[in-house]
Amino acid sequence: MNPQHNGRAAEVSRRTFLTTAAAASAAVALGTAGIAAAQPLAVEPMALGLLIKPFPDPAKKIALVHELGLPTCFLSLDGYLGKYTAALAKQFADLLDKNQVVATTAEVVYPQPLKWNFLEGPSTIGLVPPAYRQARVDALKQTSDFAKLLGIRQIQTHCGFIPEDPKDPLYEGTVLAIRKLAEHCAGNGQSFLMETGQETPTTVSRMLKDVARTNLGVGLDTANLILYGKANPVDAVKILGPHIKAMHAKDGKWPTDPAKLGEEVIIGKGDVDFLRVFQGLRAAGYTGAVTIERETSGPQQIADVREEKVYLERLIAASANV
Repeated sequence: MNPQHNGRAAEVSRRTFLTTAAAASAAVALGTAGIAAAQPLAVEPMALGLLIKPFPDPAKKIALVHELGLPTCFLSLDGYLGKYTAALAKQFADLLDKNQVVATTAEVVYPQPLKWNFLEGPSTIGLVPPAYRQARVDALKQTSDFAKLLGIRQIQTHCGFIPEDPKDPLYEGTVLAIRKLAEHCAGNGQSFLMETGQETPTTVSRMLKDVARTNLGVGLDTANLILYGKANPVDAVKILGPHIKAMHAKDGKWPTDPAKLGEEVIIGKGDVDFLRVFQGLRAAGYTGAVTIERETSGPQQIADVREEKVYLERLIAASANV
């Protein structure tokens, strides 16, 4: 698959960014509550992208996406919580337009504490723990409002270790929090996505039913399902397929230590069967991006992403021919 926009799609994206950013900046400057309405962006189905953490140097991070030949990015914005401004939105919009990169989704999981393990994770991650629930709801609402300035139509987070027992005392409060966020995002013309990982696909499916909001969806993280020992991602796609609106292409191995998550590895070296995942997504009608997430940093991360890009391009193309 050609990772670059075709000429027409790139021009549509460019016009959309310019129109949305200009209208949004004007609305914020006038102090209007609604800001500018988010507009759909032109992205080819299964377009490759990269998860980036743009803080504190968005110019460098967004330019990297372009340099890698990737047309989309997924924004992890935790570093900007409390710093969202119209000026920052304009800076992001200008950088995305300059590099001809489409930001498909925005995510926050902060504020801290967050313990990514089996022992402390249930009491610290996501919207399930009551002690941190309201602060994270507030953070996600702010992120939704900021993302609207950029025309980003999807907000995502880890909802946490959602109880498998719907009668668990924590379950109903989590349902209400997710519903509140879905309704806020709907007001901004956005979907709210639950990232897979800490819960079984069946539990996610139950939450979709109980929240009962049409803009609530799923962000599939292929490795997380394995790292948390919850499901094979191929099977997860069978259960959640029509609700999957975003995807993190990431690989990993099953946990062997009951206190620690499994190991995240370079794509192609773990237990994810990406060809079958892509086939399942196509069968479910998925039209979103395929966002590479590699949990390393520095030159090694860049080298790994280059290798992963080639690997995924081959399998995405192969999945279309079956």
